[in-house]
Amino acid sequence: MMGKLKVYADRMSQPSRAVLIFCRFNGIDFEEIKVDISKRHHLSPEFREVNPLQKVPAIVHGSFNLSESHAILVYLASAFPGIADHWYPSDLYRRAKIISVMDWHHSNLRHGAVNYVINTVLGPATGRPLNPKAAAEAEKVLLSSLSKLEDIWLNGDGHFLLGVSQPSIADLSMVCELMQLEVLDEKDRSRILSPYKKVLQWIEDTRTATNPHFEEVHNILYKAKKKFEQQRSRVAETGTEPSNKMGGHSKM
Repeated sequence: MMGKLKVYADRMSQPSRAVLIFCRFNGIDFEEIKVDISKRHHLSPEFREVNPLQKVPAIVHGSFNLSESHAILVYLASAFPGIADHWYPSDLYRRAKIISVMDWHHSNLRHGAVNYVINTVLGPATGRPLNPKAAAEAEKVLLSSLSKLEDIWLNGDGHFLLGVSQPSIADLSMVCELMQLEVLDEKDRSRILSPYKKVLQWIEDTRTATNPHFEEVHNILYKAKKKFEQQRSRVAETGTEPSNKMGGHSKM
């Protein structure tokens, strides 16, 4: 018999949130072990034993270790009984389509979103300077990805990716990715997302389909958003540059 599932995660990490929401929504019995990236816990010798790549999320299930969020989601959907088929369908063709969109996500949407947020907001808090040139390049990738998401992946009669009526692990992963844009200045976030009406509705549909767990797991992101808003207000009022630190809430 395998031991209790352990999920090593930092809730400011988009992929970590996807794994945690999936576990909570599906009633998987697990232990959440917090790995605070801002305190460099992921570089500890102890965590290296869990994941030599020193990235979150990672899981341990008995003697089995696994990293990379998409692989983890596939494993969880397959290894635990009672998981609804729509998350990772048994039908070979539908499953292949989900793998296709998740592969696209990593080299397109994630590439653009992560680099834009790092180079416009979160960089200083993670020990990196803001880089307007890198942000501009990342924005091009992000906008191109949002356009393809709107016109291709959300092109169908259903509310979710690939035109289906119930969410898959791909929906959860990619919506958690876009939720990271919450830390942007609201005008900037609106400028980026507002042209994509299907994307905005899809985010809300995925949130609704996985609540209350979606909101609970994202609470740390909302707190970080409020802190960044307060920083911007102080800068506007005093002209003083904000601190480079955001406590334990500023990491990807």
